[in-house]
Amino acid sequence: MIRSALMVAGDKLKHLQKIPSLECDIAIVNLEDGVFDKDKARNLICDILPTLKNNKTKIVVRVNDLNTFGKEDIKAINTIKPYAIRIPKIKTADDVKVACELIDDDIEIHLSIETKEAFNNLPKLKVNNRVTTVYLGILDLLESLELPQSLVNLNNPTIDYILSKFLIDSKIAGFTPISFVYQDYKNIDEFQAWCKKEKLLGLNAKGCISPTQVDIVNKVFNTSNEEIEKANYIIKQFEQHKKNGITGFTDEKYGFIDEPIYKDALLIGLMKDLGA
Repeated sequence: MIRSALMVAGDKLKHLQKIPSLECDIAIVNLEDGVFDKDKARNLICDILPTLKNNKTKIVVRVNDLNTFGKEDIKAINTIKPYAIRIPKIKTADDVKVACELIDDDIEIHLSIETKEAFNNLPKLKVNNRVTTVYLGILDLLESLELPQSLVNLNNPTIDYILSKFLIDSKIAGFTPISFVYQDYKNIDEFQAWCKKEKLLGLNAKGCISPTQVDIVNKVFNTSNEEIEKANYIIKQFEQHKKNGITGFTDEKYGFIDEPIYKDALLIGLMKDLGA
């Protein structure tokens, strides 16, 4: 289960060498924004990442736009076989098809949803089973929509709509959705509030830019002992009643239990087994 996805600078040896000790579920090694010398960073990644593959964190390389340095990045990164390659600035299913042709068949493909076109076309972007995961780039998306970044606050209904649409469209398409990176890494209280809000909306993974954020995300998006206890109780009660041909009944502890309630309990149990 993916909960935390931490951005790691692709041009800084010290940051790359810390990957084996990180607690994030995904380390996104960045070749795109903020990396000035693309060739140097690409060569550094190809040298270092093969030595870091045997650890619990999945390594994803975020390459550049396919219209700039992305194709060169992919050609090099294919040789070191990361868990996935993340493609930025896509707009249409045709863009994703190009990425599928460029990326080796044994590497997953992840997408940044940061243009208004990609946001609108999200349910159509599942062009291949290797395309598994989408990341919401909310600041770039707002720019694409010609909306101010100041909208990103906890009580803004426009942001609620963006998060909800991103989640539902991702689930319809069969993607794993990862929510946006919160830039003010020193504001721990507000970051935690965002995590709780996003969990309430139904999201269960978030981008991070610091190990402290990773710790918060892993804790907030973890399945609590109380949730697990309730799920196990519902599963046991439903299965016992089902043996007697009863699939809908009133329980003194949790009210009416039927098959949809049972299936939700099974899902919570699955999340626990996957480490959420």
